[in-house]
Amino acid sequence: MKRWPWLTSFYSRNLQKSGLSYGIPSKKKMAKLYSRLILVQEEELRGTQSVDPFNVAVIVNQKADLLDFTLRQLSKIEAIETVFLIVDEIDEYGTYTANNDQGYELIVKSAVDFSTNQDCEINNLLIINAGDSLHPYVQGALTKFIKSNHMIGYFDSDLIDLSGQRKSPKLHRDWDPDLLLSSGYINTGMWLRTNRVLSDKSCLSTKNTSIADFLVDAYLSDNRIDIGHIPLVVVHSLNKSENSKLPLSREVIDKISVYADVTEHPKFPVLKLLWRTEKQPLVSLIIPTKNAKELVKACIESILNKTVYNHYEILLVDNQSDDKESLEYFNELAKHPKIKVLKYDKKFNYSAINNFAVGHASGEIIGLINNDVEVIEPNWLSYMVGQVTRLEVGCVGAKLLYSDGRIQHAGVVMGYGGGAGHAHKYFPRDHSGYLNRLAATNSFSAVTAACLLVKKADYEAVGGLDEENLEVAFNDVDFCLKILGLNRRNVYCSEAELFHHESISRGFDDTQEKMLRFNSELAYLQNKWPEFIQNDPAYNPYLTLRRENFSIKEFG
Repeated sequence: MKRWPWLTSFYSRNLQKSGLSYGIPSKKKMAKLYSRLILVQEEELRGTQSVDPFNVAVIVNQKADLLDFTLRQLSKIEAIETVFLIVDEIDEYGTYTANNDQGYELIVKSAVDFSTNQDCEINNLLIINAGDSLHPYVQGALTKFIKSNHMIGYFDSDLIDLSGQRKSPKLHRDWDPDLLLSSGYINTGMWLRTNRVLSDKSCLSTKNTSIADFLVDAYLSDNRIDIGHIPLVVVHSLNKSENSKLPLSREVIDKISVYADVTEHPKFPVLKLLWRTEKQPLVSLIIPTKNAKELVKACIESILNKTVYNHYEILLVDNQSDDKESLEYFNELAKHPKIKVLKYDKKFNYSAINNFAVGHASGEIIGLINNDVEVIEPNWLSYMVGQVTRLEVGCVGAKLLYSDGRIQHAGVVMGYGGGAGHAHKYFPRDHSGYLNRLAATNSFSAVTAACLLVKKADYEAVGGLDEENLEVAFNDVDFCLKILGLNRRNVYCSEAELFHHESISRGFDDTQEKMLRFNSELAYLQNKWPEFIQNDPAYNPYLTLRRENFSIKEFG
């Protein structure tokens, strides 16, 4: 192929597009996996069927041409009592109510009237879009919400064609306001226990209204709002291309802009949020090392020369270095006004080293940084500080890349390999990821400590890293899960991009001693956090745990 470079380029581009280079199954394989999943979920829905009636609201918006399809499909479900059409101009839809013979009552409402005029209470309400249809056994899924304590919830969805062929399931994670703000990920299949959940602060009120807009409004009104999720595909949307490049309406983006500077992603329907802070808190960046002069130099110089956010200190923790050149370099670094060099003269224990350094940190924000990390994006620290200073946010992790540009870390998923693994590992840097979760900032149960920010108060509140049981592996995962206990979320910040030359300085766990230690630490994690390993709320139970690629789970 050296004789035809254009052919090499063509092959490389299409290999990346296919997903084969980072483990995504072929379309044929995905179709087979989904066919099996459809049967598995149908069996579950059959087992939870009920006779409880329910109501449906259909948001028409710009999709009036798809409305007839939806109304015909809804007529096949006997339990539907009333269907509400949420429209811009009521007069245009009078013929629908006059000629209704579908077996349910049909009422046309404006978005504002439907949201604010609540003289009549409507219970067990499912909101979808024109062009959507419902699973024949949807009542089984609704029953799960009725039995829960939730007032608002959402389901998973997929695409369907006119022949009834289903594909491209959206297998969502549990409620995540960060993913909603950045990608508007919930756009159909919203359930309300009662229409009185709607209010003038969070209503369907604009011509471009959407379920995502409503939920953003609700979150901005109360950032502790708890929204349920049932991981069953019960809404099927006609396979129509979307024209909008924005995940939310301009009106709602303007509301977000009160709190954050919002810019559009150049390639995907994703918003980048730079959260504003009242002040610039001091960040203490802790970098443990033993020798490794060149790695440390590349790391620290990239921070000093590229980082826009300027209110930070660097704590370089020297763990028994014995290389002359490294020691001389560290002595020079100690003269820099932003750098302190600390001596930790005990055996390597990653958790203990960082706990020691936190005790010497002056900042109200702690940054755990590996010595083999290099800054790419100058605003990395600005974005991460903006996230970590939010009250409800705990740990903040970065998008970390291998030297060749592939993804090394973009959030941690519990359950991979029986313990934990990195989401979207080996994906290309500019890939959107599954349901935009690589391109969009969103929360995970954990993030890696190779580049992690956390409030010092939170670090101390959970006792720091576990230096007794997790000296090397999984200490960051355990730490993040402890932080969740403070009623925080751990956020993957997609805007913060850095290189991570993984394990260059410490090496891999490839000796018998290291493997025994790793297995012991894995067993500790499994015994301490079985609920997260068995069912990570930031993942979906119908996605695979065999690979880090968000493929559909294999059954049988």
